[in-house]
Amino acid sequence: MTTLITEEEGTARATAADSTPKRARKGSGGARRAHVAPSKAKAAKKAGPPKKGAKAPQKAGRTKAGKAREGSKTAQVLDLLKRPDGATLKELMKATGWQPHSVRGFLSGAIGKKMGLKVISTKGENGERSYSVKA
Repeated sequence: MTTLITEEEGTARATAADSTPKRARKGSGGARRAHVAPSKAKAAKKAGPPKKGAKAPQKAGRTKAGKAREGSKTAQVLDLLKRPDGATLKELMKATGWQPHSVRGFLSGAIGKKMGLKVISTKGENGERSYSVKA
């Protein structure tokens, strides 16, 4: 026996079949990304130049005129350098107890740049170098 289903009944049955709750599928967690390093965050605003404040007072006992605190190694070196014939590297090493590179660095940095004195280097007849400053 064959039953004929009318168009209205077929639509009703199809709608009823669709309305039955289906079991939800578990998701795969979304699309996967490539295994690469994360992109860099956008850089923050760059710092501007520092604000200029008041100048710090100079240390006591030191001036640009080539003066140093009495009894200091700087004063001893200046006394040796102000002699008419100046001082050799060995004499300066003996007076200060420093290595040769330290003495030369001190002459360049502290005496030449910080104090603003002109250090004159001359090579004598014996081949030994002597250093002096104009008094």
